[in-house]
Amino acid sequence: MLQINDLTIFKSGQQLLELGQLAVGPGEIATVMGPSGSGKSTLLRWMLGEPLADFSCSGELWLDQQRIDGLPIHRRQLGLMYQKGDLFPHMSVAENLQFALPRSLSRQQANIKVAEALEHVGLSDKLSAMPDQLSGGEQSRIALLRSLLAEPKAILLDEPFSALDTELRQSIRSWTFAQLAQRQIPAVLVTHDPEDICSDGPVVTLGGKKRND
Repeated sequence: MLQINDLTIFKSGQQLLELGQLAVGPGEIATVMGPSGSGKSTLLRWMLGEPLADFSCSGELWLDQQRIDGLPIHRRQLGLMYQKGDLFPHMSVAENLQFALPRSLSRQQANIKVAEALEHVGLSDKLSAMPDQLSGGEQSRIALLRSLLAEPKAILLDEPFSALDTELRQSIRSWTFAQLAQRQIPAVLVTHDPEDICSDGPVVTLGGKKRND
């Protein structure tokens, strides 16, 4: 369970957003919507634990019954997926995925893990490919795989489908939601597109109210 309690964020002394409570269960995807400047990305940065210059924040962030808003980034066990996948352009697909794995694994163990992950999503032939040789959909799938290989307890999704065309967007969205549900990982999705809303999870409109329909 991922939960936010009584969050208020101010920017330069002005209130940017207020969120009373948001609870996301295993495999659920909470959708956060709002216009540009409403604080969607700032919310994710606060959850992740990034430094927020000119911001002041109060509130609680809980994950699996542990309060984590006071922990550094590397101890929060949160994954993150950006708009365009954010793969390292100078690394192959295999190297991008290996980057997420624990350093305690041997090279052979890491190679096996990566090969199994790519086979699971039908991308075994992309093992040695560079990011600029991948389609938009392939980049999105590799980016999510990289996040999952780090074994996060929850994942933050920052407009992850916005760079895709309409048909591919629907396909990748469904695939992403299925992967998270299968692994029972709670997720928070930030988007401006109502089509991205996961029907099974809570929806928050910043500046508005939470709904669960």
